[in-house]
Amino acid sequence: MNRNKRRGTAFETLITRALQNAFPDDDRIDRAPLRGAKDEGDIRGVRSPFGRVVIECKNHNRLELSQWCDEAQLEKGNADAIAGVVVHKRRGKGQALDQYVTMTVRDLIALLGGETS
Repeated sequence: MNRNKRRGTAFETLITRALQNAFPDDDRIDRAPLRGAKDEGDIRGVRSPFGRVVIECKNHNRLELSQWCDEAQLEKGNADAIAGVVVHKRRGKGQALDQYVTMTVRDLIALLGGETS
C-alpha cells in the first residue's frame, strides 16, 4: 500500500472510530468496502433520525471541495441516502472531532429534518 493510501485509510479509521464511540449502541457504523462506480462512501451505517448519511473522507493537502461534494452527492444517490457529507483533514489537528465537515445546504436541511423541494 502506498503512502497516500495509508494516510487515507488511517484518516477513515480515525473518523469511523469517533463515530462508533459517539454512537456505541449502533453497531452498523464501519468503513465501507470499495464498490467502484456504485461506491456508497467511505463510512457506512451512519444514520440521522431522518435517514441514511453518506460520509466521504479526504486527507489531502489541497482542498477540492467542489469535486469532493460532487463525489459525496453521487455516492448519496448510490446509497439512497438523505445527505452526503465530506469529512476532510484539518491541518495541524490530529483529533477526529477537530476535523472539518463540508456539505451542501440542501444536505444540511435534510439532516435537520427540513424540506428542500
